[in-house]
Amino acid sequence: MKKHLNTLFVTTQGAYLAKEGETVVVKVEGEVRLRIPVHTIAGIVCFGNVSCSPYLMGFCAENSVAISFLSEHGRFLAKVQGPVSGNVLLRREQYRRADDLKFSAEVAKFVLTGKITNCRTVLQRALRDHASKINEQDVHNAVMRLNRQLEIFDQNQPLDVLRGIEGDSAHIYFNVFDHLIVSQKETFHFDERNRRPPLDNVNCLLSFIYTLLMHDVRSALESVGLDPAVGYLHRDRPGRPGLALDLMEEFRPFIADRLALSLINLQQVQDKTLRSSGLI
Repeated sequence: MKKHLNTLFVTTQGAYLAKEGETVVVKVEGEVRLRIPVHTIAGIVCFGNVSCSPYLMGFCAENSVAISFLSEHGRFLAKVQGPVSGNVLLRREQYRRADDLKFSAEVAKFVLTGKITNCRTVLQRALRDHASKINEQDVHNAVMRLNRQLEIFDQNQPLDVLRGIEGDSAHIYFNVFDHLIVSQKETFHFDERNRRPPLDNVNCLLSFIYTLLMHDVRSALESVGLDPAVGYLHRDRPGRPGLALDLMEEFRPFIADRLALSLINLQQVQDKTLRSSGLI
């Protein structure tokens, strides 16, 4: 179990979380392994066979600490949260704006500008740090193509066109993503982005980190009273947190993709690590 920034991740199987005074206590086989004041955390993520006392759930709800339950493989199962913050007027305005396709296109343009710019920066950093180890020409060409995609945003484009640009940009970016992997190529190779389920080590790692990022983004939206299910770039679909996915887009390249690349290239994660953890 580890605390990163203001989120507590509990991965020890058989762990039990309880409330003691104003603290969250983590016990394993009856022994206290961790005690942390509730005011220092904003979320708890439990993986696999991890249980919580009802008193702790209520205590965390009162203190705006979201508790998420994931399978041992990182698949989202459920979430416990307190009363929704904010007010109904804020959410009604969110819903009205989401029905306005022109406004949705404006929001989507800003989201995609941030995402594509950050994807380009990830590629440029690889050229700077690993030029001698990668196919420099292919990565450089991808950077130039992303530049041209960004130029399209200077025009007022409808939402469907923007979504098409997003798909093309993702293809350009992930088409050279394997070049950014400069270590452990025999077990960490990337052919294409796939999910539900991810089919290789790199996709498993990316999906896992995206799930953790989703927990924090959803919690942030709910803490200010916004509905994470109603987005602008990502349109309504039952069970899909559209607004959370919108906000994630800009952070995926820097927070998730670069973390995955660093873990692989620095050999801080290995094939046997993923298999022993149950991610694959």
